[in-house]
Amino acid sequence: MKRSANCQVFLSRMPYLEPVFNQPGIMKFIHLLILSILSTFSALGQTKKATISGKVVDENDKPLFHVNISILGKEKGTTTNDSGSFLITVTPGRPVALVFSFTGYKNVQRNFNLLDGENEVVTVQMQSQQNVLEGVTVKDNRARTEAGRINIDPSVAILNPSPLGNIESLIKIFTGSNNELTSQYNVRGGSYDENIIYVNDFEVFRPYLVRSGQQEGLSFINPEMTENVKFYNGGFQAKYGDKMSSVLDITYKRPRKFAGSAYIGLLEQGLHLEGTGNNDKLTYLVGFRNRSNRNLVSSQDTKGNYIPSSSDVQGLITYQPNSKWLFEVLANISKSKFNLFPEESKLSSAVFSPLFTQNIAVDIAFQGQEKDAYQTNMVGLSTTWQPRKNFRLKGMLSRFENDEAENIDITGAYLFGERNFDKSQATFGLIVNPLGAGVYQNFSRNQLNIQVYNASLKGSIDKEKHFIQFGSSVERQIVTDKLNEWEYNDSAGYSLPYSPNMLRLNKVLKNKADLTIDRFSGFVQDNIQFRDSAAVTLQIGLRYNYNTLNNEFLLSPRAGFSFKPGNWQKDIVFRGSAGAYNQPPFYRELRRYDGTVNTQLKAQKSWQVSAGFDYNIKLLQRPGRITTELYYKGMTDVVPYDIDNVRLRYFGENMAKAYAAGAEVRLFGELVKDAESWISLGFMRTRENISNDHYYNYKLNDQNKPIDSTLVNVGSLRRPTDRMITFGMFFQDYLSTNKNFKVYLNTLYGSSLPYNIPGSVKYRNALVIDPYIRADLGFSALLLDTDKSNRRSHSPFKGFDNIWASLEIFNIIDRPNTISYLLIKDFANNVFTLPNRLTPRLLNLKLIAKW
Repeated sequence: MKRSANCQVFLSRMPYLEPVFNQPGIMKFIHLLILSILSTFSALGQTKKATISGKVVDENDKPLFHVNISILGKEKGTTTNDSGSFLITVTPGRPVALVFSFTGYKNVQRNFNLLDGENEVVTVQMQSQQNVLEGVTVKDNRARTEAGRINIDPSVAILNPSPLGNIESLIKIFTGSNNELTSQYNVRGGSYDENIIYVNDFEVFRPYLVRSGQQEGLSFINPEMTENVKFYNGGFQAKYGDKMSSVLDITYKRPRKFAGSAYIGLLEQGLHLEGTGNNDKLTYLVGFRNRSNRNLVSSQDTKGNYIPSSSDVQGLITYQPNSKWLFEVLANISKSKFNLFPEESKLSSAVFSPLFTQNIAVDIAFQGQEKDAYQTNMVGLSTTWQPRKNFRLKGMLSRFENDEAENIDITGAYLFGERNFDKSQATFGLIVNPLGAGVYQNFSRNQLNIQVYNASLKGSIDKEKHFIQFGSSVERQIVTDKLNEWEYNDSAGYSLPYSPNMLRLNKVLKNKADLTIDRFSGFVQDNIQFRDSAAVTLQIGLRYNYNTLNNEFLLSPRAGFSFKPGNWQKDIVFRGSAGAYNQPPFYRELRRYDGTVNTQLKAQKSWQVSAGFDYNIKLLQRPGRITTELYYKGMTDVVPYDIDNVRLRYFGENMAKAYAAGAEVRLFGELVKDAESWISLGFMRTRENISNDHYYNYKLNDQNKPIDSTLVNVGSLRRPTDRMITFGMFFQDYLSTNKNFKVYLNTLYGSSLPYNIPGSVKYRNALVIDPYIRADLGFSALLLDTDKSNRRSHSPFKGFDNIWASLEIFNIIDRPNTISYLLIKDFANNVFTLPNRLTPRLLNLKLIAKW
């Protein structure tokens, strides 16, 4: 084939390519490639844009000028001229929706799908809307000046596709998760007990005996009653309580008119009503919820009859006789029951054994039942007095009671070994090479009653650049606990631990505790606002705490700062915090593994520092925000614990030092207009060093008898919450031609976690739980919009604002996430572990109505 002049010049400069071009067909292929590229560019150059033009008029066919015309989901748009005419260019071959909006008129949407070069001419008539006031959006910039603070939109909770559908599910996007069945969460390496929750300034508590997520009931927080959510994942101010990890500050609504909502789904049903009375001086807010996790837990590895049920009633009543006084009553009653009649369990895939590794399986046949009951009730009274605009006092009285009972009597006969996975054989699915067999029995009769009485006084003084806050509280905790648990193990006809002369139980826990603890705490802090070239704020505070359990008096100084450079074009705020965060023990930390109570336990103590920035950006020509934070927590007098599902088992001794360090990056933005999405990425390491933890390595002779030993000090280990990487994303979108059809995606990733072998120093936290990966998908459709003018007077839906229907797909990738391990020994005393899995892929339907 004859070469072109350009090709000859090219080869003269690179002679080593000559053999390649001499290959048959190569030159022909190159010429075809060049021609196709040129034709592509030619086609692109000839592509015509599609246009939409026309006129916008009112109901009297008079032209409307300066009408805003935008492409749905994009910033691109135009306006009509003085004669009401417009012209806009759109991408051909794709469906597009134009939204026409004008103050005092109802929005109009028109859908188009044009070809190359096509011009569509339309006339759009807009209908006037009476008594419409243009909304004003007020943004709270204080979130940018406070370290660790995240503001969360509570209205997203009911639409967020997650099995729980509560506020805590949104928090897990930022903190990570490893269990979709619980509303509990870990923050920066802390335990569940290191988080504090307030609702309208009242501290709320959770049940304590719950040992697995499937037993857990409803979260205290009702999303439909919630107005504001402030979450602090560290660096919180002195006005918040004595915990080491996080604060969740919830504010319930203050109704302005009669309204309500109702929803019904396969997992949960709810109703809420709100309104005013007595010339708007009185407001009421009432919510009722009922939930059953039966569809979730019945798909787990243990088959049987699950009967879980939870319900609660909450109410908030406020009365404001004048501008100086406000009275408030908050009450809650919650009941949860969990009944289980297990039948069988078939587990497979061992993942760790110190002495022996092999893929094994276990088949368990059960007899017996588990019946648990958890009841909490709370009532709080508050009075706010504000004689002047800059001075405010709030007095509060509250009572919380938690009454729990566990009744377990379950016997399991098990056989484990290798399972046959060959479908061509008759023994498919059966255990063909037994490694062990036995019987075990778990027995529990536990009762726990906790009562907490609290009296508090808080106040604030606003003096120009200073905003001073102060408070003090007295609290009495009354605990009555009856613990009665034992466990019997029989392996191959021998009771474990084996004794030739007597029958011994594998574990026995019996104890009674009656405690009365008085706590005194308070704080004072000043938020200082400086005015200069840089907007600088400074928060300085001091908190004290004293309790009669161990007579320990604690002082916790805390400080935070933020500044925004005044001469920068970029909208960026730098912020940081430092302080002491000490946590006096509550009852669960006091109880040792053997059931005894350590009344001399001291508070866990920590010093924490954090620094980062908050940067407002443009993301796809829409508002966006990036926040970053670095943190370090150094902890002393730490009480070590183990995690079994959601049950924390404390050592009951101040016997460790620990630290947690990491970095977090978050992105907030509208990938599509009016639909904010979030992405969170975190890196963390947390370690602990338990005092006097050591073991011996023995050297054995030919008769397998020890002849020498070496002392090994364990040193620092991964804490039970040590997770290197966490990733969370909440994404929402809608159809390009219709906002009423939306999609939501909730994605979580957490790298591996350690898991302990109980009672083993050498193999403490030596097990590994595989990464937690989960994606939940939701679709929603607006069945009835907010425009009531087109509804008939006798329509049964005349009073409704809107009605939504949603379809949710939980765990869309159907990943078998692991929450814990079942430990089994064979005839040779080798240890095998089999994973206990969480929920598989499930569907949920939900109908939501608001009025």
